[in-house]
Amino acid sequence: MAPSPLQSPPQADGPPLIFDAARRAARLTRSAPRFDQADFLHARAAQNAAESLEAILRDFPVTVDSSAHPGVFEAAVRASDAAGRVGPVATPLSVYQRAAPGAAPLPLAADSADLIVSLLSLHWANDLPGALSQIRQALKPDGLFIGALFGAGTLKELRGVLTEAELAERGGAQARVSPFADGHDGAALLQRAGFALPVSDVDRFTVRYPDLFALVRDLRAMGETNVLNGPIRPLTRSMVARAADLYAQRHGDADGRIPATFEIIHVAGWKPHASQQKPLPRGSAKMRLADALGVKERTGEEAD
Repeated sequence: MAPSPLQSPPQADGPPLIFDAARRAARLTRSAPRFDQADFLHARAAQNAAESLEAILRDFPVTVDSSAHPGVFEAAVRASDAAGRVGPVATPLSVYQRAAPGAAPLPLAADSADLIVSLLSLHWANDLPGALSQIRQALKPDGLFIGALFGAGTLKELRGVLTEAELAERGGAQARVSPFADGHDGAALLQRAGFALPVSDVDRFTVRYPDLFALVRDLRAMGETNVLNGPIRPLTRSMVARAADLYAQRHGDADGRIPATFEIIHVAGWKPHASQQKPLPRGSAKMRLADALGVKERTGEEAD
């Protein structure tokens, strides 16, 4: 039986509990009524997933959405050229299962889904390879997984000013922004979880806000505020005010608005099947990639 949404599972042998699953489930539940006010990041991830499916000319009759906020992907895919090839989108996961990927077994039979999509949920997994392995097991052979998770560059400005403000007033600082995966690790993570033909891409962009408080309102509406495991010492009003001033001083634009960096790692991989193409053994290529593409190789000094 899955742990209660009101209680995180006890720690057992395995990966450390970086995130509090119960806290994350509560954040998601509270964010639901306001999510449509700040759904632009999920819509961006869903649009990328739909565009990926447009380029894959095959049918996915059994499709499962395990995203943090279900429904966004289905809206994007129904508006895309892939709509006729993607079957009804099932959303069988509970709030707890969406909040804590991998913490409880997926409610999916092995070898049952043609396509599983997970948008902006997996960055909260305590055991990311384990959560990905569960997804792979639920896919049919040659089934496809498409995912998106926040990467290491996300909210780097907010992380810095909150740490500096708390250090100045308390003499010590607690982590306030989650550790995110490195964008270069996406394909390797899928490969480690047993996926074939893994691909990864990183989407980095900046969103401008009137001030820090507007940014935090959006994060709350998405359910993306602090859910790190362990006690959380509340920030005082003076700390928050100091962080807001630091944000404006260090990063503010000429018009007074502040930038917030987001990095979304897009990944895709297939459950292995005998029909899939196999990579050539290392060192067996007869031609360099640059020669095959007809481009001039650039050294590190030539690159921008």
